[in-house]
Amino acid sequence: MAHWLYKLLPASTLKITTSSVILTSLLAACSFDSEESNRANKVNVNTPSTTVITPVSKGKPVVYQVFTRLFGNTNTTNKPWGTIAENGVGKFSDFTDTALLGIKELGVSHIWYTGVPHHALIGDYTAFGIKNDDPDVVKGRAGSPYSVKDYYSVNPDLADNPAQRMQEFEALIARTHQHGMKVIIDIVPNHIARDYQSLGKPAGVRDFGQDDDKTLEYSASNDFYYVVGQDFKVPTSANGYAPLGGENHPLADGKFEESPAKWTGNGSRAAQPNINDWYETVKVNYGVKPDGSYSFAKLPESYRFKSVQAHSEFWQNKKVPNSWVKFRDITQFWLAKGVDGFRYDMAEMVPVEFWSYLNSAIKMTNQDAFILAEVYNPKQYRDYIQLGKMDYLYDKVDFYDRLKDIMQGHGNTDDLANIQQRYRDIEQHLLHFLENHDEQRIASSGFAGSAEKAKPAMVASALISRSPTMIYFGQEVGEDGSEETGFGDPSRTSIFDYAAVPAHQRWMNGGLFDGGKLTESELSLRDFYQRLMTISAQNSAMLGSYQSIHAHNRQLLTHYNHKQFSFVRWQGQERLIIVSNFDERNKYQYTLHLPADIVKQWQLPQGEYPLVDLLYDNKNTLKVNLDNSAEININIAPLGSFVFQLQAGNP
Repeated sequence: MAHWLYKLLPASTLKITTSSVILTSLLAACSFDSEESNRANKVNVNTPSTTVITPVSKGKPVVYQVFTRLFGNTNTTNKPWGTIAENGVGKFSDFTDTALLGIKELGVSHIWYTGVPHHALIGDYTAFGIKNDDPDVVKGRAGSPYSVKDYYSVNPDLADNPAQRMQEFEALIARTHQHGMKVIIDIVPNHIARDYQSLGKPAGVRDFGQDDDKTLEYSASNDFYYVVGQDFKVPTSANGYAPLGGENHPLADGKFEESPAKWTGNGSRAAQPNINDWYETVKVNYGVKPDGSYSFAKLPESYRFKSVQAHSEFWQNKKVPNSWVKFRDITQFWLAKGVDGFRYDMAEMVPVEFWSYLNSAIKMTNQDAFILAEVYNPKQYRDYIQLGKMDYLYDKVDFYDRLKDIMQGHGNTDDLANIQQRYRDIEQHLLHFLENHDEQRIASSGFAGSAEKAKPAMVASALISRSPTMIYFGQEVGEDGSEETGFGDPSRTSIFDYAAVPAHQRWMNGGLFDGGKLTESELSLRDFYQRLMTISAQNSAMLGSYQSIHAHNRQLLTHYNHKQFSFVRWQGQERLIIVSNFDERNKYQYTLHLPADIVKQWQLPQGEYPLVDLLYDNKNTLKVNLDNSAEININIAPLGSFVFQLQAGNP
């Protein structure tokens, strides 16, 4: 969501409500120049090896989100509003075998390649039959990945040879699979680029809006909503903003031909949207009438806990809007290419019934497909999971937001245990993260100001539940997102500009992907992430039971305060005790207690049991008393954590 929110309002003013999402943006775009760069040490993208590594995991999924056009860029210029020639761009081929091995070291099971579908951008690819995009309806010089202009093609910026761009992406899918990881790409059902035109669509596929009756504001058969009788007008800015930063461009004339005007992506019904609207996109019609009523069958409540097969069968003989069929065909196209799952942008702006229809179709093709949705309204979580058949939703509004408060020094760890309890019935569906392309970098001054503060938060985020954990490229080496590269807002790594990611580049080390240029602190941080995410990915307790011991110790101990946090995880004979200190200045000493019900559950007779910390091999002892209480002497450093594994055998 927040990819729309970079310039006009501070984060504190952004609000999300049940009925609407209020978002703001400022737009910029620039010209395109051809790039010439040395791409040594590349794999041959057209001849992938046939060896496939089968993933072996006892734990849970780990998702690595990578902004594809930034990942492999070795250019360090970072000129504000720089062209592709000035600032460089990463390619599919930058994901070499060595690079993928480096990603795999973090316990990664799925790579989310962000920005793959062909989106609007300012670049001249007319030699490849691609129409130039109009800067008046494009965000940034490199363009927003959430303004897709062709769902059956990929971004030509990412290809060494734009004429072979799809083949190069297919080779990347194959390489990723060869290293035992799966591929996720974005689907943006709520809106598409204002100038959508698919050159890559298969025979018989009709473009969005191609068959619309434009004399009607709404029709169940139309793909868009129309402002009948009015032409689209480019919004104006009161603060002096001009596309391309004011550069001369033949299409940057304040005009864009669209007659009649379409509703804008965020739901604006004005022929001339506001500068703060998502005016570069148009809202897709899912059969929701302007008054909010539906032109499709309501999914019965009885389907809440039915199988995907039952959902698929429900829709087989139902008349559904054309847009539903189009997105079903799009996702089936990518599944056939070898894509293993999808991340859905702004999923709550689309009816739950559509998700039932789409996701059941996906699961009938690939039952293991990974389906992740951006949903921010906790009151709707269960609907999107149970009725919409989502695998996973962002756990942002509660768990991430509270962790951010704690890391900034004004939160309380009591909230974490309460949130985990509140979603106990769906906790395995709520994906945890501390960074993604929408959020501020942890090390930025606007977030925590130090990547070290992520350590206890990541331990809680990665190990508290059965849900997947996601990390954003550069997070593991403390990238701070401080560069002013144009449209993108410093504190977030730009998704609109041609840019470099300095800390990540130090790990990349000119394509060697060996961390050769990382500082000592960056190397240590990456080592921490590697250790932690390996636990998340490989320890069987991650798919087992959870119980908080936080409140128990808050009641018993004077020195165990709101900056401490503890819980236990177990499955079979694998038993873990996790303790974290969110205090950045003070170390703590206390005797941590395990409640008697845990001791009974773990069937521990009286005695002493050795503990080994899975993070850094620290040794300790769990003492079980005659009354079934148990205790551990804790001496924990500022921002420290322990993941104690109870050793097998009798005391």
